[in-house]
Amino acid sequence: MSQVVKDKGTRPDKADLVAQEKAARELVSSLGKREFLEQFQKLAKSFASDPGNPGSYACEGCQRCANCMFCKDCDSCFSCTHCTRCELCNNCSHCVDCKSCNACAYCVQSENCSTSAYLVLCRNLQDCNYCFGCVGLAKKDFHILNVPFPRTEYFKIVGRLRKELGIP
Repeated sequence: MSQVVKDKGTRPDKADLVAQEKAARELVSSLGKREFLEQFQKLAKSFASDPGNPGSYACEGCQRCANCMFCKDCDSCFSCTHCTRCELCNNCSHCVDCKSCNACAYCVQSENCSTSAYLVLCRNLQDCNYCFGCVGLAKKDFHILNVPFPRTEYFKIVGRLRKELGIP
């Protein structure tokens, strides 16, 4: 099956596209089990080996990211902006070294978190803000190791811990 390739700055003729789509549908509909599995494997392999970043803008060193902007060294992210070294994240902003996060902002070295902000070294948090080294919390703010702290005390302790742990 061939892919539609166009010259930069030109649009493929609509009639050509319709004809190509019709031919592709006829080919796919006639495939048997073996041929289908071969084509599927070929398609999956081409996607896995293509480090392209469709729809992304000004990303550097990223692979398999889509619709991202101003990210660096990320892998398999979607609709992220200003993230660095993140993997499998969606709709995140200004995150660093995060993995499998969704709709998070300003998080560092965190995994499997969603709709949260200002997390550091956290795992599996949801709807949380300003947490450090926490696991499994939901709708919590200003926690360290799952223990609540007053705002001013939180920032004082986190500042010290960041220095000692070498986390910028």
